[in-house]
Amino acid sequence: MREYAGAVSLFEALILGLVQGLTEFLPISSSAHIRIVGDVFGWGDPGAAFTAVIQIGTELAVTLFFIRDIARIISHWFRSLPGVTSHRLTMEDPDVRMGWIVIVGTVPIVVLGLLFQDAIETNLRSLYVVASVLIIFGLFLGWADRHATQTRTLSTMGVRDGVILGFAQSLALIPGVSRSGGTITFGLLLGYTREASARISFLLAIPAVWGAGLFQLFKASGLGALPVVPTILATVISFAVGYAVIVWFLKLISTHSYRGFVIYRVILGVLVFAGLASHVLSA
Repeated sequence: MREYAGAVSLFEALILGLVQGLTEFLPISSSAHIRIVGDVFGWGDPGAAFTAVIQIGTELAVTLFFIRDIARIISHWFRSLPGVTSHRLTMEDPDVRMGWIVIVGTVPIVVLGLLFQDAIETNLRSLYVVASVLIIFGLFLGWADRHATQTRTLSTMGVRDGVILGFAQSLALIPGVSRSGGTITFGLLLGYTREASARISFLLAIPAVWGAGLFQLFKASGLGALPVVPTILATVISFAVGYAVIVWFLKLISTHSYRGFVIYRVILGVLVFAGLASHVLSA
């Protein structure tokens, strides 16, 4: 296992950037795919640091896609603080609430990420773990998509739901769960529509992924271990591909269920188990 992906070549960076961009916003786990692709091609695990850093590209894509929403939420949130303006906004304002939801929803993944950093970067990247959670959380997503009421919109979301979704997002610290998949699943269980669940998963991910990527970038640069050109290449590719995927995904879920993603996750998990059993893949 390569802790800081020092041996990543330009071709590897090209492929891994494409994989990151294609899978980050879909409920199929980008970290699992990067882990699996590295093993399938015989490159080994590119490492948690490389994975976290190239996610900056896809997070830049989602930041730009939602820039108007982000600017409005930040503006309204500041106007709710004491002494900022004479016309102070309250928690009745949906954007003020969303500001607090993103803040409290980010805390669980930050705390748990720091507490379990060693396990996240080592044991939890085992392909046995990846395959298991791909199947288990895929079935969980399918159950939620089928049985949830799907009547609530983001304008009705409160801080309590933000905390729940924050813990759901933190499950993505385990490769195979999927950041968007975990948040979307619990969003559906809380009664939110597919579109609302997807949008809150994107908004919640912004500070978490930016923070993780910049932290790993700072940590790795101190060791001089992340290769500059391959990392930049993978990040740029993940940005361009990721932006296109956001547009497609939001259109798709407005008319389709998550069934296709559930089937894909289960099949992929079974194939990984088969690869491990036949020694084609190494855990």
